[in-house]
Amino acid sequence: MSSIKIAGATVNQTPLDWSGNLNRIILAIEEAKRQEVEILCLPELAITGYGSEDLFLSYWYPKKALAQLELLLPHCHEITVAVGLPIRIQDKVYNCVAVIENSEVTGFVAKQFMAIDGVHYEFRWFTPWIANEIVDIEFQGKQVPLGDLTFQHKEIHFGFEICEDAWRGKLRPGYRLCDRQVDLIFNPSASHFAMGKTALRKELVKESSASFDCFYCYANLLGNETGRMIFDGEILLAKSGQLLSRNRLLSYEDFQVKSFYLEPKTQDIAPINSKNEEFVQASALALFDYMRKSRSTGFVLSLSGGADSSSIAILVAEMVKRGISELGLDGFCKKTGIKTIPTSENPEQELMKQILTTAYQGTKNSSEDTFASAESLANSIGATFYHWEIDEEVKSYTTKIEKAIGRKLTWEQDDITLQNIQARSRSPIIWMLANINNALLLSTSNRSEGDVGYATMDGDTSGSISPIAAVDKFFILNWLRWAEKNLDRPGLAKVNSLQPTAELRPLERTQTDEKDLMPYAIIVEIEKLAIRDRRSPMDIYLLLSEEIDLNSTVLKGYIKKFFQLWSRNQWKRERLAPSFHLDEFNVDPKTWYRFPILSGGYAEELAQLDQL
Repeated sequence: MSSIKIAGATVNQTPLDWSGNLNRIILAIEEAKRQEVEILCLPELAITGYGSEDLFLSYWYPKKALAQLELLLPHCHEITVAVGLPIRIQDKVYNCVAVIENSEVTGFVAKQFMAIDGVHYEFRWFTPWIANEIVDIEFQGKQVPLGDLTFQHKEIHFGFEICEDAWRGKLRPGYRLCDRQVDLIFNPSASHFAMGKTALRKELVKESSASFDCFYCYANLLGNETGRMIFDGEILLAKSGQLLSRNRLLSYEDFQVKSFYLEPKTQDIAPINSKNEEFVQASALALFDYMRKSRSTGFVLSLSGGADSSSIAILVAEMVKRGISELGLDGFCKKTGIKTIPTSENPEQELMKQILTTAYQGTKNSSEDTFASAESLANSIGATFYHWEIDEEVKSYTTKIEKAIGRKLTWEQDDITLQNIQARSRSPIIWMLANINNALLLSTSNRSEGDVGYATMDGDTSGSISPIAAVDKFFILNWLRWAEKNLDRPGLAKVNSLQPTAELRPLERTQTDEKDLMPYAIIVEIEKLAIRDRRSPMDIYLLLSEEIDLNSTVLKGYIKKFFQLWSRNQWKRERLAPSFHLDEFNVDPKTWYRFPILSGGYAEELAQLDQL
């Protein structure tokens, strides 16, 4: 068996990019041949891309995927290739893997379990296959088996668990494959990135190989495919409970091929990164893919000097730095469509000037500290930096409404109105920069703000994409301190010295985010229990009263405030710009947590807290 060389391959695909998707698969096959691979496994739905959404429901889309499979066959001479695609049989669509041996399809394996939790919605598109069932379908004028199949290559007997199949405990197909005495199980996957998830995958692959006493090979998709989900391109091999190989994740390349001999010895295991490093690594790649796949030339950012906008500026800078490091300067410029390749001694800073345009939009309520913070950070990373005042625009809007209603606006009577008009007045002019530059406007909302609606709709929520909307503010604040030292970003020093504030009230009112809301560390604990774990207000109070040293009345007040603000601000979450899924959960109603726009707002549940 040791003479057999297999490989997992990852590809960065895009729905409806038929020629590009096919070419990347072909390049992966050619690389596998160069590495003398005999069996190559590509990821789940690699031909179409996993994120094709309701395209899977059409009749023509699965049909075209089969046509692409036919185009692939001539490139599979003298190699066995497994590649994912959808297949329609009458009115049902199945998530399948085609097994090609020496340019001929020998069978299709169908996925038996659908992912329906969190960001996944597979039951909308696919029908689960029934264990042990096999049918014949027509392909290229021949009858080809489809269903619960295994295959033979030389002395290797192999089968498949397709992504979710492997996460179903005692029901998983692996047990039946073990009964059939397979030597090798492939797991072609489209498993979304989340911080810390790779450790779970590693244990799954190790335990699977031990339970089934076989080689277990896992191959995941790569990149930001359709805007929200990120795939990390993980490739793993294990045997009898021992991890033998693991690749480097989140590559900027179009594909990776990781090959290994089928022998039970450690080959090459890349280390698992910290949560802080995973965050910047995944976000930077996601921004890179989003920019190039949307055919944009860069990003525009309203840089306030505070934590949120500053963290996004650093993520863009890391995108450029890491992209150049992996692809080379020419390769990075080619993939991003940048025609003028820098020739200076510091090409990274020169590219940053082209790619990221920032603006500090001050008012009479802004401080010198935040301006200095924004300017210092922009200069340190090489971004283009503008600054202007918007008091004239705010005064124009305010004067018009005062004339209309016949009275002056005051902070005592019109606090929210006077705050919001400042945030909204910044939006039109920053959008002008985005339009002028053919660039993506970056929205700066974080998950904690999304929880409680602490953001101005059509103000700081304006944007094409919201890179940090899936992570909480407490994490962002800690990550910035980590990034200053570990990413060598001295421009963050001023940012990290400031207390988070919206700077929308007069300076003498000493506005801070946590004074307006509650401590960010408390918001994190409440949201984990409320949103991630779906606990009731009473459950949350009983749990946190044991875990947090806080006055019971204060804790009840925080819980009430969270649920009241959460309920009345669902409409804002419905309108937030697309965001990357980065953590174990998020509050995006399109991908993770649906909640009614109109509701009773937990009135009875919150009233019960007062009865304790």
